[in-house]
Amino acid sequence: MAIVARAEETSFLVNIELMTLKFRLLSALVLIGEAVSAQQANPAKAIQERIHGLRALPDDRRAVETKRLALEIRAISPADNALQLALELSSRATEGDFGRDTLREVEETVAEEIKSTGHAPDNAYDELARVVHYEGLDIRLDDPGFRSALARLEAADQVRQNADFTLHDLGGKSWRLKELEGKVVLVNFWATWCPPCRKEMPDLQALSKRFAAKGLVVLAISDEEDAKVRPFIAAQKYTYPILLDPGGAINKRFLVQGIPKSLVYDRTGKLVAQSPDMRTMTQFLEMLKRAGLE
Repeated sequence: MAIVARAEETSFLVNIELMTLKFRLLSALVLIGEAVSAQQANPAKAIQERIHGLRALPDDRRAVETKRLALEIRAISPADNALQLALELSSRATEGDFGRDTLREVEETVAEEIKSTGHAPDNAYDELARVVHYEGLDIRLDDPGFRSALARLEAADQVRQNADFTLHDLGGKSWRLKELEGKVVLVNFWATWCPPCRKEMPDLQALSKRFAAKGLVVLAISDEEDAKVRPFIAAQKYTYPILLDPGGAINKRFLVQGIPKSLVYDRTGKLVAQSPDMRTMTQFLEMLKRAGLE
């Protein structure tokens, strides 16, 4: 009798566990169904959430997801804020080296959404022009707003070509840009609080050492105070010159609106390459190649 009772008790417990598992499974399916329904009801919101999560993904997955998002944005209605989603994606898509195909898909999406609106705001033209101009993408848009945005960038290039600075590094040495002709100069605008800036600094350190004998000078300019910059550099042990521009006067002179921003001048002092945001080692090498350094 005891054996039978224990068997019945065991069977009862097993049934309870199975019922619990079924309840949890059904609950999970309900939640999944609600999430899918929400995405179907508001695809723009779902896309925006995925865009905001891009930078948490590994580089290889981020590139694939970025391209997928570009195609999905094209499929939704302009009334669902497609242009704004395309601009948000564009602002993230140029961070790192995703390859030409991914960048092209993103910027073609921006161009398509601009066409769909009939009259886009200036920031849309500015974003498309920024990437097309600095990344060298062959994307054409027959629109006066786009042409004006490209013209503004070309005017800014001319300002940076002619601009000069004299700043001191952390060791007190004075550096003047126009006195460095004969050298290849990479000017990098950065700040300690900027994650993309910090991410590319090891590459700048490696490039500074690798090409020093060939005449490369890396000058990194921060608009922060000495008290913030000095301990950060000491902890990271970077050895290329770190110049201080407290108040950001030189940032303003060079029309730097976002960081990191890098400029490469060749041995004649000509501005030959610029970055719109963070660069990878591969991209830095390509920029230096335009200055005849490889």
